Amino acid sequence: MSEPVKPDDIDAVIHERVRLAIVSALAVAPELSFNELKAMLSLTDGNLSAHSRTLDDAGYIVVEKSFRGRRPHTSMRLRPKGRKGFH
Repeated sequence: MSEPVKPDDIDAVIHERVRLAIVSALAVAPELSFNELKAMLSLTDGNLSAHSRTLDDAGYIVVEKSFRGRRPHTSMRLRPKGRKGFH
């Protein structure tokens, strides 16, 4: 039998409300664009940018920036560490 989860076992990086919502959305979709996540979670550009940067720096998500035509496109997906941290 496994040990019960204690408050110290909770990773504050992933379990903050907005970051948990981002990881939850990415857990059910292989990849989402910045704009899809922003609309889905009703976040501002700055809020999503800051939280996604924190998750990226911690190794939970991959943020890929590219261009579609002349328009910038940012997409995000979970890394294995993010999937494990979510469960």
